[in-house]
Amino acid sequence: MDLLTKNRDLFLAMYRFVIGLLFACHGAATLFNVLGGPQGQAPSFGQWPGWWAAAIELIGGVLVLLGLGARAAAVICSGTMAYAYFTVHQPQALFPIENGGEKAALFCWGFLLIAALGPGRWALSTLLTPSRALAEDRK
Repeated sequence: MDLLTKNRDLFLAMYRFVIGLLFACHGAATLFNVLGGPQGQAPSFGQWPGWWAAAIELIGGVLVLLGLGARAAAVICSGTMAYAYFTVHQPQALFPIENGGEKAALFCWGFLLIAALGPGRWALSTLLTPSRALAEDRK
């Protein structure tokens, strides 16, 4: 347990990095038909809500990955996935396993965790603002 406590910042950074990368890849796949392409029809530019969701996925995922404005980006990403779950998946069935909304639910709660915990010491915003790193050390 001591190993986990000592390396809390490392694990938080790895978690933030992985969830941001996966989310950004999902957005890039939808917008640019890369990495396996969109799951279904690619949205045309500006189309609501598909194109906007994919743009949020790409930009928000990169911001969370880097730890730059990560709390705000995580809140927006979490809200986007909550919206997706309740408008697309939940009307089909109650539980995520039944309605295909597992990814939306997991991303929603994962980003909410990042918003609550913050980006951690190894975030770009912390590295660019040394006073934040000092405040983290004092905790």
